[in-house]
Amino acid sequence: MKKSILLLSVIIIFTLSSCVSGPSAAKHLEALKVVGSNLCDSQGNPVQLRGMSSHKLQHFGRFMNVDTFTWLRDEWKCNVVRGALYTYEQGYISNFKEKLKKKMIEIVEGAIDTGIYVIIDWHILRDGDPNIYKEESKEFFIEMATMFGEYPNVIYEICNEPNGKTVTWGDKIKPYADYIIPAIRAVDPDNIIIVGSGTWSQDIHDAAADPLEYENIMYSCHFYAGSHHESLRTRINDAITGKFGNVIPVFVTEWGTTDSSGNGPVYEKESKTWITFLNENNISWVNWSLCDMNEGSAALLPGAAYTGGWPMDMLSESGSLVYSLLRN
Repeated sequence: MKKSILLLSVIIIFTLSSCVSGPSAAKHLEALKVVGSNLCDSQGNPVQLRGMSSHKLQHFGRFMNVDTFTWLRDEWKCNVVRGALYTYEQGYISNFKEKLKKKMIEIVEGAIDTGIYVIIDWHILRDGDPNIYKEESKEFFIEMATMFGEYPNVIYEICNEPNGKTVTWGDKIKPYADYIIPAIRAVDPDNIIIVGSGTWSQDIHDAAADPLEYENIMYSCHFYAGSHHESLRTRINDAITGKFGNVIPVFVTEWGTTDSSGNGPVYEKESKTWITFLNENNISWVNWSLCDMNEGSAALLPGAAYTGGWPMDMLSESGSLVYSLLRN
């Protein structure tokens, strides 16, 4: 009898220790999939992700940690965060590879432990053409997929904002996606992959006319409330309803309350118009950005704690607006 009790105790202790240690102990979320134009749960029910993006991890990565994510989840009602891994501008390519990779790993593990989704953003910006560093991108995403592909929390954004006159969907962006996506899928066959389009991820009509031939692919569209208006909303609506030839799913992985510079005044009315449109169409969105930078789109004021717990007087005008939009 004593041996049986001892054996049962050992089993219980082992089981409990297995359930609370390491990344494998994290809260597993619902696996996501694409059905038509919708992001859905594993049962095919439409879901909407809403949350916050970091600014440059090399400068503002300190705000991206498990304590902040817990605050964003509980107080801001976020269910997704996005880590902006700049490739250029003193980013991943510029001799900061291992430091920034370590930070991205911390972000992903923190999101998994918090029970929220996380977008791993390969943040193309000034480099324009994603093919410039496609080998580095392939290596990076294979490593991320190998480490985290078993977790449904993880979403891959393989090119943030392709831009430049010659960087079009057919000539540069789709070929890049056709190079990177099979490398991810060889390791992670089903987590969501998001692909940008030309003109800073606004040319979604090109992607809709010639979509990628893979499952669980979404297409990003970015906007800033002071610069982009009804015409871009119409383009999004046409993309998700098939007016360009194919129905495609859109994910707004970046939007700001200011103009497209990320600075200047907050456009509250236009921001609310945009969010109403996205919510009515079940389009997921992530706001730019969770930092204390001295610019209009920053959510926090200088001196804000790195670990959440911000009182309202530490939120910027933009942060206060986005906070209310998330909670409502």
